[in-house]
Amino acid sequence: MQPDKSNNWTSLDAVREQSVSGDSTPHCVTPPNSHRNDDVSDKQFRTERPLILVTDDDPMIQLLSRNMLESMDFDVIQASDGNEALKIFDSQDLDLILCDVMMPEVDGFEFCEKIRMSPRGRHVPIVMLTGLNDTESIEKAFNLGATDFCVKPINWELLPYKLNYILRASATFSALKISEERYSLAAHGANDGLWDWDLKEQKIYFSPRWKEMLGFRDDEIGCDPNEWLSRIHADDKSRVLAELEAHSSGKTEHFESEYRVMNSDGRYLWMMCRSLAVTDDSGLAYRMTGSQTDITKRKEAEEKLLFDAMHDSLTKLPNRALFLDRLAHCIEINSRKPDFNFAVLFLDLNRFKLVNDSLGHVVGDKLLIEFSARISEVIRPGDTLARFGGDEFAILCEDIDDVSTVTKLAGRTQKQLSKPVCLDEQEVVIDCSMGITLSGSGYTCPDDMLRDADAAMYRAKAKGSSGYEIFDPSMHEQALNELQTESDLRLALEYKEFCIHYQPIVEIQNNKISGFEALLRWNHPQRGLLFPDDFIDVAISSKLIVPIGRWVLKEACNQLSVWKREIADAKNWEISINLSSIELSQPDLITAVSRTLCESALLPESLKLEITESSIIENNDHALKTMNSLNDLGVQLSIDDFGTGYSSFNYLHQFPFNSLKIDHTFIAEIHEKKDKNEIVKTIVALAHNLGMSVVAEGSESTEIFESLRNSRCEYAQGFGIAEPMPGVEVSKIFENNKLASS
Repeated sequence: MQPDKSNNWTSLDAVREQSVSGDSTPHCVTPPNSHRNDDVSDKQFRTERPLILVTDDDPMIQLLSRNMLESMDFDVIQASDGNEALKIFDSQDLDLILCDVMMPEVDGFEFCEKIRMSPRGRHVPIVMLTGLNDTESIEKAFNLGATDFCVKPINWELLPYKLNYILRASATFSALKISEERYSLAAHGANDGLWDWDLKEQKIYFSPRWKEMLGFRDDEIGCDPNEWLSRIHADDKSRVLAELEAHSSGKTEHFESEYRVMNSDGRYLWMMCRSLAVTDDSGLAYRMTGSQTDITKRKEAEEKLLFDAMHDSLTKLPNRALFLDRLAHCIEINSRKPDFNFAVLFLDLNRFKLVNDSLGHVVGDKLLIEFSARISEVIRPGDTLARFGGDEFAILCEDIDDVSTVTKLAGRTQKQLSKPVCLDEQEVVIDCSMGITLSGSGYTCPDDMLRDADAAMYRAKAKGSSGYEIFDPSMHEQALNELQTESDLRLALEYKEFCIHYQPIVEIQNNKISGFEALLRWNHPQRGLLFPDDFIDVAISSKLIVPIGRWVLKEACNQLSVWKREIADAKNWEISINLSSIELSQPDLITAVSRTLCESALLPESLKLEITESSIIENNDHALKTMNSLNDLGVQLSIDDFGTGYSSFNYLHQFPFNSLKIDHTFIAEIHEKKDKNEIVKTIVALAHNLGMSVVAEGSESTEIFESLRNSRCEYAQGFGIAEPMPGVEVSKIFENNKLASS
């Protein structure tokens, strides 16, 4: 419904706002001494005197009009007939035209009609001079576009004042039109929908664009306020009404609100609505005028940004930030309601890195998505499953009855994850380790609760099998001890607190020393001499094992080089050094080994690097490449702790090992249990068939030593042969020839 032009509040307000704002240049009343260039599309006001065209065939009229008008600061151009006047109009920018009705050839009526047909002449004021004092002629003149008329005989003294009034009215009209054009362009440019609410009549004018934004035609929405208010979302409506009331009653300076409104398809769009109320002298609002802007895309973008900030991009599960927020909420509820119990489960997938490295990250991502879906199936409604990154997940169990609720969930989760997964024609089986913390421990900080669940998970993982552990304070104490150990390890490197003890490796058939294994020790300033079991796990987890390992490599190679120079029997000795998985994965390992051999003047075949099976499993492809490079360098390679891994036999033929070391658990009872003896013989035979020598670890007695000899094992080491000792003691023993060889 389009309102009557006399009721076009929006246009009138636009003029009022421009007037109030002080932008009065194009809207001011034109003074008598000003002259404007009247272009409909762009009103340019000039500082010269107004230019008047006087068209009359009476010479006396021409003379009197020129004298009177020029004396009142008007410029005058004269024409004696309509044709001449039309030519002047085409060549001049006129401010006003005085035109006699009765003229030869082209009379005043025809002249006025032709002027109004020209775009330049639509709004130029035309004052008709007529001696015809009949209403029919006056009506005809107005119908053809005349602005006003003067009846002859003319009152010359009043004429300039009449013309000034007409010019002022023309300027006001032009300003109004420019204002309307600007307002219309601004509204269309902003792409806003406009509305104008008559609060007394309770009717609203909705612009066509307002209706179009909601998918309606112009005739499909009336002027009832409910056409708008009834479409506002139920969750937003009471707030919007309160905000409208607050502004209309003068409590707020303006109305501005974001809300959802239903379109013609029944879908909700987000709108931004702004408005100002117009009040009467008593301060009572009688009208509100505003605009509506579609902000749906902005809101959707904001929601996506918020979702992305609080969720994992791969699995779409809540991330750590959202999990901690919900956990903090549970802690807050528990502080008010002590009977509200909850728990946190921290999950870590076992051997996921092996799958990721061997099958690729794409397959690894598919596995994480599959496991996310599986865990989601077994948790209770209302529980929160989150992914923290990598293969770490957490579950927040709210409002639990007792610990059995959590342990049952842990069991269901373990069972669900242990089912095989077929990815890209590859069947994968992975389980998980879990740590649990309970709200009954009096937590006040969500990070603390999550930290302890993490510590419990590592305790479960350390046991070597899938399962769960419930946190107890000793785990926190252990975690603190590990932090202290890590700090001390950094200082140990700086203050050179490490040392190496060397354990002889003996050739069984002739009882001669073939070399030594370099074993790390730590002279701790408070705790005394520490063995690797006291700190090696922390060194590995903190990656301090890399600089520590480089120090061991350099120190042991230098020591062997000294022995080779000073001890005659040391000519063929080898030095064995353990290499962790982290060290094996270092990109500069080959360079470091090569440089150390060069600096110590040691032949590569004198160095034997012992690598555990787990180190190979963790990064199969990289390990093979690195070991081939070490083999090309001439360094010997040995598989350490053979028999304790998952599939040792599968790796023997794939990697360039020169020897293998049988774990001491197989050696301890070799002389007492036949099955252990047979296992050792089988391992030795397998190694020999693959061209490898065998070292038996854990020869603690003469009986074990003899059993190894009978098994055709080449080398042995153990406390029964000799305990590890500092390098200086090895040198002293050989000086005095006191070292026992069996």
